[in-house]
Amino acid sequence: MPNQSKSLEDVHESVQIKKGKFGKILSFFGPAYLISVGYMDPGNWATDLAGGSQFGYTLIWVLLMSNIMALLLQSLCTRLGIVRRKDLAQCNRETYPKGMNLVLYILAEIAIAACDLAEILGMAIGLNLLFGIDLIYGVLISFLDTFLLLYLQKLGMRKMELFIVGLITMIGLCFLTEMFLAKPDFGEVAKGFIPSIPNSAALYISIGIIGATVMPHNLYLHSALVQTRQIKRDDFSIKKALKYNFWDSAIALNLAFFVNAAILILASSVFHKNGYHDVAELSDAYRLLGTTLGTDLAPKLFAVALILAGQSSTVTGTLAGQIVMEGYLHLRINPVLRRILTRLLAVVPAVVVILIFGEKEVGSLLIFSQVILSMQLAFAVIPLIHFVSDKAKMGSFAINTTTKFFAWTIAFIISFLNAQLVYEEVNKWMANSESYTLNIFLVALEIGLLVLLLLTFFIPIMLKKNEENQKE
Repeated sequence: MPNQSKSLEDVHESVQIKKGKFGKILSFFGPAYLISVGYMDPGNWATDLAGGSQFGYTLIWVLLMSNIMALLLQSLCTRLGIVRRKDLAQCNRETYPKGMNLVLYILAEIAIAACDLAEILGMAIGLNLLFGIDLIYGVLISFLDTFLLLYLQKLGMRKMELFIVGLITMIGLCFLTEMFLAKPDFGEVAKGFIPSIPNSAALYISIGIIGATVMPHNLYLHSALVQTRQIKRDDFSIKKALKYNFWDSAIALNLAFFVNAAILILASSVFHKNGYHDVAELSDAYRLLGTTLGTDLAPKLFAVALILAGQSSTVTGTLAGQIVMEGYLHLRINPVLRRILTRLLAVVPAVVVILIFGEKEVGSLLIFSQVILSMQLAFAVIPLIHFVSDKAKMGSFAINTTTKFFAWTIAFIISFLNAQLVYEEVNKWMANSESYTLNIFLVALEIGLLVLLLLTFFIPIMLKKNEENQKE
């Protein structure tokens, strides 16, 4: 029987560390690029477009702040995976009661399906805009990338990472060309890095930008991907691995920041400048790019980048699903079946909504996917900070007081903003619903999630106190 304790066992410690300083650094580069695609999903695009079209360059600083928050949290994931050689799901299984772990697992799977839903819709919209393919067929076509992922997994971890880096590079080139065509005022762009919130509407968009930044499945994924490297277990080697992985994260997330900033700058210089102040739909942005810039190249590049972003993100969704299933349940299933199940969980609601309500509701479905992701985020961030703060398990690699302060501050900000987003969206659904039963269910769901959140926070603290009392 295979060792169930290894994260992503098929590729666990499959990447050898090369000799020589440059070769050693390159050996660690890769995992963060798989993570960075989660920061470029259609949910981020929608908030970037809305922010740029409504407020010009004003909210670029929010993107930068979100990126710094994400970098800290992702660095905590790499620390957990490298030092403890366990991923976030495995650590949760060790810490929380069995029943609670099952709930956390279900929430994680729902979040992964919601993320997959956003990628499917993004790819389908891109195919529709570029080739005129109906959204329903675009959604079904996206099912075929199941086999692409399986092929990449056979090639090995490094080949998969190179594939993702290639897609990210192409997305970046698309937006670099778009920026050249849009001719933004870089003096005004620079002013956008000065923090300011003009009004309550800008605050709402800022909440959306920050809320869409950190994806919960990325926290599970990154803590597992760093274990694909063969790292010696002495303190010196671990310190080097932590440093090189931080560089990997910094470079990859800054590329993601460039893409998101480029979308916001594009929306500012093309839409806001020309009086289009209410552009949040991807299809609207596609059409307006052609009319305002007077060239077919800009909208085509936009659609190509959208397809590439959707395609790259599908790879990470399945890996994250594998990690949470093996980590929480110690259950391993055939990769083909795992991919098909993950994709069906996202394809079915997309097909149902398009068939019943039509293509006009696709935007609402995208928002719904972001709300689902927001509901899960705190349940990944809070345990993560607890685990990397534990000196008994992390030893000298436990985070210091300063890092802990910033981590908990970021966790509070993100959790609060996401909770506010969920609360507002649920209230909208209740206001538009005529079903008393549904409203009762939604209220009970909110209360249940709050109780679960409190348990997630306090259980590790109580366990630590019990261990200290037993030692005394």
